[in-house]
Amino acid sequence: MALNFEDIVSHQDLHRHVREQSLALIHIYEASPRLAAIFATQQRWLMGHVGLAMHFRRDPLDRRTALTVSRFIEVVHQQRVASRNTADAFIKEMLHYHIAEYVEGGDGRTHPLQPTATTVQTFTGWVHAHLRTLDHLDGGDRLARFLEQPGMLATLQPLVADGLLSSEPVREPNRTFSLFIWLNNGGIVMDWLMSGIDPDHIGREEIPTSVVSIAEFASWLKLSRTHLGRKLRDAEVLGSIGWLGQRGHSVMWVSPGFFREYMTVQAAKLAIVDAAFEACF
Repeated sequence: MALNFEDIVSHQDLHRHVREQSLALIHIYEASPRLAAIFATQQRWLMGHVGLAMHFRRDPLDRRTALTVSRFIEVVHQQRVASRNTADAFIKEMLHYHIAEYVEGGDGRTHPLQPTATTVQTFTGWVHAHLRTLDHLDGGDRLARFLEQPGMLATLQPLVADGLLSSEPVREPNRTFSLFIWLNNGGIVMDWLMSGIDPDHIGREEIPTSVVSIAEFASWLKLSRTHLGRKLRDAEVLGSIGWLGQRGHSVMWVSPGFFREYMTVQAAKLAIVDAAFEACF
């Protein structure tokens, strides 16, 4: 039986396992920053899931179901993920950086697209990280079962996409999480902050992270120091982050509220993945 949101969010060891998951996602980012950037903001992350779902759900014998630029733009707009112009720009970027490619045959806006093999491999790593977390939570064997069925991704991912698109906690997160999801690589920013937290420090009013230098943090993320600093300052105004000493020159802390926001979204996402996994069987 799949774990539901309440099971996951109340699990006493959730942070320890999500911390490991965050580190796995960071490793994916480090291995391929450009490709991982698809999943680094909420809007791009959801558009990536939409595109993958359309690819996996296509009927090879029915050209009308193929993933094309025009169909992708329309679905993204219908799902209220992004405007048509934003969806069009996203697809062009994916093609430019070889994250997606044209399938042989076809022309213009009716030309079928598909994710590259590298893209599918990277997303498979995302699935592995989440299945591993779920296994840690209840001692299950989801990852092993997934690895035994190489074709399972094509069934699992569209169900995950459906769940994400219909999830209020995922699409409408609370205030500080919302602040970061619109920042380039904002998802990685939060993963890095939370992965640096010692589980033994969770009960503190100011939970220390491993971040000290904003400049080094921005450089690692390939972000403008000014832009990242502005977002951190906005979060500081909300009382969601701060520094144990001099601002920008001491250990950064996060508030219990921000920590709970992050874990709430992770729990909602994990519940969606687990429901999709169970539906595959």
